[in-house]
Amino acid sequence: QRPSKALQQNEPATNAYPALAQCLLADRPFIIWAGITFETVDDDEPDEELLSLLRQSLGLNTPSISQPPETKVLESASFVYDHSLSVAIDSRSTKAAAASIWERMQEKNYSPKSWSEHDLHPKSKDAPTVDFIFLMDLLNFSFWSDNPDPAQRFGVEYRGKHWTGYWSLVAALQRALDDGIPITDPPFWLDEKECTLELWRHVFRSTTHEPIPLLAERVECVHEAGRVLCDRFDASFRTCIERADRSAAALVNLLVTHFPCFNDAQHFEGREVRFYKRAQILVADLWACFEGGSYGEFRDIDTITMFADYRVPQILHQLGCLLYSPNLEKHIRELKVIESGDAWEVELRGCSIWCVELIRREILREHGDKAKGVNAILIDFFLYDTVKEMERDGQVEGEYHRTRSIWY
Repeated sequence: QRPSKALQQNEPATNAYPALAQCLLADRPFIIWAGITFETVDDDEPDEELLSLLRQSLGLNTPSISQPPETKVLESASFVYDHSLSVAIDSRSTKAAAASIWERMQEKNYSPKSWSEHDLHPKSKDAPTVDFIFLMDLLNFSFWSDNPDPAQRFGVEYRGKHWTGYWSLVAALQRALDDGIPITDPPFWLDEKECTLELWRHVFRSTTHEPIPLLAERVECVHEAGRVLCDRFDASFRTCIERADRSAAALVNLLVTHFPCFNDAQHFEGREVRFYKRAQILVADLWACFEGGSYGEFRDIDTITMFADYRVPQILHQLGCLLYSPNLEKHIRELKVIESGDAWEVELRGCSIWCVELIRREILREHGDKAKGVNAILIDFFLYDTVKEMERDGQVEGEYHRTRSIWY
């Protein structure tokens, strides 16, 4: 195809009709594209001038600039903070918290290595550990109990200790592996005869009469993940890691795209806001366990934000960083449930992410190069460990918000 004289002279499309008339009068073949007449030719050689114009119009001549993957979680948190009515952030308390967190992290020599120092976290740095972490964070949600008596809440006995909360999950999974149950094997998850609801009820057997919350939902997450891994990723989460090409954001996006149970997003003030709690903590656990190497090597690990759950907002509120409206504070204090997706819940989660980001920025501003290794992951891990220690010692003053869902 060859452009008409009108196009070659860069005349506007409205002036191209004479070229059309010429083609019609001369009985020459032509096409009209984007309002401009092109005369066609019978030779087999492509017209490079026309191809160049077409490429330019379609944006194909412009060198492609590869943009780094983004999760949009931090952007969502900023939006939620800007539109929040019931949750606010106190800047003075946030700066004070940043100073205290930095000081205590230095005292404890807190680092990614701290992750493996927990009694129940895997110690080996190998492929089976990757499989364990995937299952662990696949099921890492909703451990709070309505029972006012802590001794009667769901708990797991393992290695001579009684474990509750998140640690009850880790203990149950470790116990199952000790019992010879192949619970980290995706093909096993699809075995309808062996991998049944009754089996998982046995895996999560409690020392009390209270069962683990949302057992059926956890089993469905396992079945879904098994189908996705076996159908699309060679039955291995390690294939997902390889396809992410050492990008934390890419791995998070892969998880939320292919595994619906990781797609933790809500609608707020007319737009979608993303939290991606379990997808992000899965990447963070890999990074911490492998100390930034091997399966945990990510060039953009600092794109991961705080993991919006119910424990970290609790301590941020006690530190004075998060401020609640009177109605919200009363609702939480009275242990009333907040439904998943409710504006209060979205504000609590979004403002928590943004608050930890402000703490991170303050630490970097105050301490410069000495604080380069401090990211939102370490701050979140530290705050979670701290609130659990305070709870053990009876130092927690407020309640956490209660939302029952698979997202956290």
